[in-house]
Amino acid sequence: MTRLGDSVQRAGELLAQDLSSDRTVEQLLTETGSRRYLDLSDLPAAEQARLIGARAVELLPSVEKLAERIDERRAQGKGLRIKLGIDPTAADVHLGHAVPVIVLSRFQRMGHEVTLIIGDFTAKIGDPSGRTAERPPLTDEDIARNLAGYRDQVRPFFDFEKVRFAYNSQWLSGFTLPQLLGLLSQVPVSALLQRDDFRNRLSEGSGLTMSELLYPVAQALDSVELDCDVELGGVDQLLNLQMGRRVMEVRGQQPQLVVTMPLVEGTDGSGAKMSKSKGNYVGLSSSPDEVFGKIMSIPDRLMVPYLRAWTEWTDEEITQVTARLEARSLHPMDLKKILAGEVVTALHGVEAAMAARAGFVAQFSKKSFADVGTLPVVELSEHGAEGIAAVLSKVLEFTPSASAARRVAKQNGLRLVIEKGEEKQRAVVLAESEALRPLAEVVREAVAAQPEGTADAVYLKAGRKIAQIRGL
Repeated sequence: MTRLGDSVQRAGELLAQDLSSDRTVEQLLTETGSRRYLDLSDLPAAEQARLIGARAVELLPSVEKLAERIDERRAQGKGLRIKLGIDPTAADVHLGHAVPVIVLSRFQRMGHEVTLIIGDFTAKIGDPSGRTAERPPLTDEDIARNLAGYRDQVRPFFDFEKVRFAYNSQWLSGFTLPQLLGLLSQVPVSALLQRDDFRNRLSEGSGLTMSELLYPVAQALDSVELDCDVELGGVDQLLNLQMGRRVMEVRGQQPQLVVTMPLVEGTDGSGAKMSKSKGNYVGLSSSPDEVFGKIMSIPDRLMVPYLRAWTEWTDEEITQVTARLEARSLHPMDLKKILAGEVVTALHGVEAAMAARAGFVAQFSKKSFADVGTLPVVELSEHGAEGIAAVLSKVLEFTPSASAARRVAKQNGLRLVIEKGEEKQRAVVLAESEALRPLAEVVREAVAAQPEGTADAVYLKAGRKIAQIRGL
């Protein structure tokens, strides 16, 4: 059995146990967290390719072709040449940026040669992928500052001591006009204009510069320079990465394989991707308590995508816990605490993760709100059809407006607290999008998700204010 196989067997035994137990969770986090440093070079080529493909949105041409390329390089006594391009556009990094780096780390631990391309040349053009307007170019000082911040924050997910750094200005700045024209004569204009974002901007009369139009070609030349086997990127980079395949063929090289990573949805559950501008992100420089709390605020439906994106769990292990959720032998809140612990473990270690877990439980799990005294009451028969934000503002007067109620949710302050029997309370953190839904719908879904499917009492909590919900 491989080293990974041994780890999967141990984790599988833990995942079958009581996952509300601190002791079990600590053992699980220790086991799965240690995989970030596990040597995967003993895996057969087909298994390596399968593990990469399982985390990709697309692997082109196919998982089988990746396995063939691995075997081909092994026969030459080499590993694959893997490339990830970085345009250092900001100093602060969030978990969304870590997704391709985590897969890159797996390639690294499989024994392949990893190169990070620092786009100091292309960053001055600005990657136009998905943008509705031209991006302001960066200066050399911007690039150096942002790169330093990127390395410091991504370090928990990646071994920077075993990677090659290359700056694409080294070959792109010397590329002559005759060379460029010769290359472009073999690249159809349709290959550059098939992008939806370009067509949309042109149809709307927005600016589209020639430098943006040629950005994919410049990125493709990075792959030519490295004679790259595999290039990683976000799913929004697909056309850029495919241009790398085209240009490598033009240059007489074996075209690279393409691996695209998902753009992870933000913590607010709105459907928008994680981004600083929307405030729905988890910063890599955040404290353990902040990271844990942010993850606990996500809608339940994001738990599986987040487990796939940021943990070293296998698909089989994720299937194991989702089956337990469906059988109601595992509570969603317990799984969410494990997910939060996994992320904190990656950034700060198991000890910090268990401390953040204990802090969260101490803050949000009390014996009973029945001991608080007289509480305001919301009858579902009267107000169940109203949105939660409206109930908080109009019925309970907990917030001055519905928009203020949504802000409370955005700050992780909106919760349903469910009590059943002698158990401690279970808090269901509601995302901002949940604040717009009818109160009765949200309450009944939350209660149905409990192991027993019933509740003795349910409370609505907004910040420090609490109301009891009746008429379940």
